[in-house]
Amino acid sequence: MQSSQPLVSVIISCYNHQDYITQCIESIMQQSYPNIELIVIDDGSTDNSAAIIQQLSEKYQFYFESQANMGLTKTLNKALAKAKGKYIAPLGSDDYLMLDKTAKQVQYLEQHPNIAVVGGNILVVNHQGVIKSQQRLKPYREVDFNTIFLNPKQTPAAPSVMIRAEVLKQVNGYNTESNLEDLDLWLRITHQGHKIAVLNDVFAYYRQHETNSYKNYQFMTESQLQIYQNFASEPDYPYVKNQVLIRMFLKTAKKDRRYALKIFKQISPKYYNWKVIRAWLHYFVPKFNKNKSQ
Repeated sequence: MQSSQPLVSVIISCYNHQDYITQCIESIMQQSYPNIELIVIDDGSTDNSAAIIQQLSEKYQFYFESQANMGLTKTLNKALAKAKGKYIAPLGSDDYLMLDKTAKQVQYLEQHPNIAVVGGNILVVNHQGVIKSQQRLKPYREVDFNTIFLNPKQTPAAPSVMIRAEVLKQVNGYNTESNLEDLDLWLRITHQGHKIAVLNDVFAYYRQHETNSYKNYQFMTESQLQIYQNFASEPDYPYVKNQVLIRMFLKTAKKDRRYALKIFKQISPKYYNWKVIRAWLHYFVPKFNKNKSQ
């Protein structure tokens, strides 16, 4: 511990990630930045996660607690209440970090007091940790509420972020009523007038596997609509709501035709666009799907 450098609190809520949690924790313990506290809470895992974390906590001397299942956001808020850092870095228990992430982000936030959250790019890996051949790396950008509200793809990737603790306190931490905690948090933080910076550095590895929530289209659709409903008084809300429906109609037309029809019925004809046409092509012409994948 070096008190001359700001303390960073890394918080992890683990649930049934026995195959990934060791790599996740070791990527934190091996950071080049020296002043880190790690807080890990196992949220009622039914696999061997808790036992693995207990062994790692004895080896590396970080805070560990095992509890009955509370859910992700409640567990993250519990970890936040224990965190003492100037900066908070939440991390999924199946993801892991570049070893210079903390050092680079602390330096950036110390030099940019007007930025509330800093994130960056990620590398997508499969369940075995193999880096996928196609990656989407984006350039530096600073985003505000209107930018994120109209285009959620401008938000930072979840494993890549570091947040000012004082800002998290200002917005009362994570919203326990939200199922997409990151999008909800970025909207609430920027709605308070804060900015988010997304650097062009690669800061983390994001692991894709069968239990990723983004693969549950009904969950993703309903969760996004729930979040945006909180901002229904915004002038652009009707447009944003329909864009969510259109994006999910396009995705489900390929995978879940029945649910796709349910989504389509909610789209206002006023907002029909080329994505709606593409979705119907996927829906009615199976060969179109095959040709697009070749």
